[in-house]
Amino acid sequence: MLIKQLVLQNFRVFRGEHVIELAPRKRQNNSNPRPIVLFGGLNGAGKTSILSAIRIALYGRLAFGSSTQQQEYVEELSALIHNGSTSGEDPSEASIELSFTYNKGGYEAEFTVTRSWKKGKKDQLSLQQDGQPLNELDYDQCQGFLNELIPHGIADLFFFDGEKIAELAEDDSGNILRTAVRRLLGLDLISKLRNDLMIFVKRQQSSQLEVSKQQKLSDLEEQAKKFSFMAEQILEKADFTKMRIDLLTKEIMRYESLLNAEGGAFAQTKTQEKQKVDTLLKEKERLEKALRHECDGSLPYALAPKTLGRLLEQINKEMQIKQASSFEKELNQFLVQLKNDISFRSGTTGIIAAEAIEDNLKDFLASKPKGELLFDISEREAGMIEQSIEQDSKKSWERFDLYRTQLAEVEEQLEQAAANIARAPEDDQLIDIFEKLRELDRQRESKRQEYRLLLEEAKQTKQQQLECARQIQKTHDLARNQHNSDSAFNNAQETINLLDRYSELLTKARVKTLSVNFGDAYRKLARKEDLQLNAHINPETFDVELIDEKGTVINRKLLSAGEKQIYAIAILEALAKTSGRDLPVIIDTPLGRLDSQHRDKLINHYFPFASHQVVLLSTDTEVDERYFVDQLRDDISHAYEIVFNANTKSSTLKPGYFWELTKEAI
Repeated sequence: MLIKQLVLQNFRVFRGEHVIELAPRKRQNNSNPRPIVLFGGLNGAGKTSILSAIRIALYGRLAFGSSTQQQEYVEELSALIHNGSTSGEDPSEASIELSFTYNKGGYEAEFTVTRSWKKGKKDQLSLQQDGQPLNELDYDQCQGFLNELIPHGIADLFFFDGEKIAELAEDDSGNILRTAVRRLLGLDLISKLRNDLMIFVKRQQSSQLEVSKQQKLSDLEEQAKKFSFMAEQILEKADFTKMRIDLLTKEIMRYESLLNAEGGAFAQTKTQEKQKVDTLLKEKERLEKALRHECDGSLPYALAPKTLGRLLEQINKEMQIKQASSFEKELNQFLVQLKNDISFRSGTTGIIAAEAIEDNLKDFLASKPKGELLFDISEREAGMIEQSIEQDSKKSWERFDLYRTQLAEVEEQLEQAAANIARAPEDDQLIDIFEKLRELDRQRESKRQEYRLLLEEAKQTKQQQLECARQIQKTHDLARNQHNSDSAFNNAQETINLLDRYSELLTKARVKTLSVNFGDAYRKLARKEDLQLNAHINPETFDVELIDEKGTVINRKLLSAGEKQIYAIAILEALAKTSGRDLPVIIDTPLGRLDSQHRDKLINHYFPFASHQVVLLSTDTEVDERYFVDQLRDDISHAYEIVFNANTKSSTLKPGYFWELTKEAI
């Protein structure tokens, strides 16, 4: 396949008609093929629009995803009509025209597909072959014809976003690779042939059944079709219901945002805040009471520590004075008694000894504390005062400090709660939004219930369909046993078994070749430290395992975004090489997430050899001046620069790339 020309009319950022030549050109006096058609544009200029246009032209609704409904498709197309703000009226219709050559059955023909649409209307599709309109094909037949030329699953692997294709590396199901392998490598043809033979066998069996059994078989097949149609209808209803649920959810989120913007969050918590205030007030009252209680006790002693220290010193001093005074009284009595006794027993010597004792005692008593008694309290009273000052007052202060801290926190919470209550708007102000939210919640719950019922109904209908299919198969098995001597039947049956075996062996052989080609492509694109990696593709699950030189399987999910992109591109190159299909490659944002080493690898070893036609949609930082001038220059057929005009809100294409010197060289 070779894409020759793309014509855009009022498509996305392109206003008016734009003719884009995409066929690679040969340069004068140089027969070397130059496969690359390069588009340069800054972000938002319209590079992705070109890729999208080609996909929409070929696949219509499927370009937006296999689950896209018809009404969604119409809305998507309407949104793609250019709506730039200019002095003129905005266009109300758009079109895409794609011309390409395709070799089918050994004959190369040129096809031109034109898809046009108006706002809010279904698209129109026409097809020409070698300049002749294929008027005998209606819309669905034209689309079916295009799908046969290039199946949608295959195009995803050749026309892709360089960053999004890394999702291939994250596909654990193997579905993407399985579909690609089966379609690209021709395995689906075997399945188709097998199915055709199965139909033949069943018809052969049916024709040999008794009339009554044929009628029964016909009824069963009719019922199976009926149940299949019913299941599809129910699932379609379920899809619409699911869409309605999603829309209601978005609407609820919008009203919740509106509610929050108008203080709804405070309104919703207003009751809780009031309850909180009541609790806090009670706590405040308890703490204040506790503080007053502490003030009535030993707490005041803690408020004047220096004064009370002097008080304790004075009390202690008075205790010592009183002890000394008491001791002196007792000693004087003893001394009088001693003098009398000495004067009675001896003469001069006794008097001298008594005077000496008296003098020494006076000296001893002179060293004892003396002074005025200010308080004159008992030892018990002094002990109580010391207990209150030294111990009780400290504990009281600790409790007081705890209570006042808690009280400060409670008062702060009270202020915050009061502020929250003050912020909350009155219920009357938000009643409309609350009622709308309740109504939306009710509708969503109703739809969710309806969705669950539809899924259950679809499941039961599918089971009825399967039951019909089992009875049909049972009838065919019975017929096969009755007519196993029929040669055509036997041949067909043996061919089916042979095809199963052939398909198994061919799949293994193709997958083996694909593994080898993948390994070659990966090592060509990987950095030096990854060159020892090998690939193993499971022929049953189509899961790809990367294995290092020690035989350890590498978890693909742990690869960086850039490494996943390299991995995915290696898969694509291996698929293309193994299949031998001659399809163009279109890559949007080819180098976005790659480091310099991986960029060099793709520039030198992938783009020039990826296909006979490689369309690159790049920014100036991806294919930069160095790549453009030094490394891709001889592989570029021609280039376009997409220029966005901020005044007209539209883009135009002009020949060349970002750099003038290189334009002249091209």
